Amino acid sequence: MWIILIAVFAGVIIGTLLPISIPFAYAKYVSISFLAGLDSVLGAIRGGMEGKFNLAVFSTGFIANTLLAALLTIVGDRLGVDLYLAAIVTFGVRIFQNFAFIRRDIIETIQKKQKTPVS
Repeated sequence: MWIILIAVFAGVIIGTLLPISIPFAYAKYVSISFLAGLDSVLGAIRGGMEGKFNLAVFSTGFIANTLLAALLTIVGDRLGVDLYLAAIVTFGVRIFQNFAFIRRDIIETIQKKQKTPVS
């Protein structure tokens, strides 16, 4: 789990330091990819906290989510329908659910440590 957190922080630092601009035409694709990646990372963190983390599940989920979201965006663009909104809603809900679980677990862990008598 620590490797994932380190990779996320390294990616954020590298992304902010490199002067790369993305053309407006690709904004939908990049935003969908970002949401798919964030969903996978938060799911991996949650899995690690529950003791259920599996690198194969994380890796395949990361790739599959990103590709499916991009495919929805491409098909939607071809049809003239905003299908990418389905991915945004789905990933958004999952991101908030995973974040809420992580937050509650951290709070419960802190509260348990505070109640434990120190000898």
